[in-house]
Amino acid sequence: MPQAQKGICAEPNLHALYLMFNVHEDHDEEVRRILAQILNIFDHYDDEHYEAMVSGVIAIGSNYWMELYPGFLPAELAPFPDMHCEDRHAPVVPCDLFIQMRADRADICHAMGTAVYDALKPHVELVEQIKGFRFLDGRDLTGFVDGTENPKGMHKLDVAIIGDEDPEFAGGSYIHIQRYRHNLSKWNQLDVPHQEEIFGRTKTDDIEFASEMKKPFAHTKRTNLKDANGNSIEILRQSMPYGDMKEQGLFFVSCAKSPQPFTKMLESMIFGDAHGNYDKLMDYTTAETGAAFFAPSVDFLKFQGMS
Repeated sequence: MPQAQKGICAEPNLHALYLMFNVHEDHDEEVRRILAQILNIFDHYDDEHYEAMVSGVIAIGSNYWMELYPGFLPAELAPFPDMHCEDRHAPVVPCDLFIQMRADRADICHAMGTAVYDALKPHVELVEQIKGFRFLDGRDLTGFVDGTENPKGMHKLDVAIIGDEDPEFAGGSYIHIQRYRHNLSKWNQLDVPHQEEIFGRTKTDDIEFASEMKKPFAHTKRTNLKDANGNSIEILRQSMPYGDMKEQGLFFVSCAKSPQPFTKMLESMIFGDAHGNYDKLMDYTTAETGAAFFAPSVDFLKFQGMS
């Protein structure tokens, strides 16, 4: 099977740098070549600073894919699902390239980001740059542990990496990103029991409520979904908090072997169930960006970079 990019299923890190780019017109050939070279940048820093647990992901926007790789189309590649209900909105802010770099050292993330940007700079516009960081013991800035429902061990591969269902793109992964801005002033006015009711699990110990004890609007209720056969609908989250003294939030990253799980979860959060029970966490955080990408295998990126 083709080699998946290391950063898709990597273990959590202390630091991340997320870069979003738009490619200048008629620079596609150069970008194909440089993306393959960026893999070498990741490998170099991984080899030189192995203790920092370096990883990276290169993903191509759904809107840009056919320009960069005409004639090659992942089976389920689709635009980001634009959703709006009352004051809840999952906006679409498409961009051509998403590059994620993570490490246990902030300086290594910075050095990798500088090298990546220097390589791409003549051919792209930098749309957004976000620095992610680990908060306490892996918590979101709301104070709750993030990624509790993530698949563990080898099950990550089953959830996040394409296999025989799309052989031409085996080793790839569908990526969705959203930058959420939290209203922490409003959130922190709630007492802990109310916050726990909204999440559907305890804040300090990260113990999930029994299903029958969860409110229908609880975050865990709205995101822990089952298919028609009773199987869990899963994604692999690679999200991290970000922020400064003026603005804080979560940079959400979803990796999956199909875009459908993310779309179903987002629908459940924003539109809710048949009774209108949406995810109450949406009252305290706002998605300001949203984009869909595909992260092809290492083999695909290298082969296309030579053609």
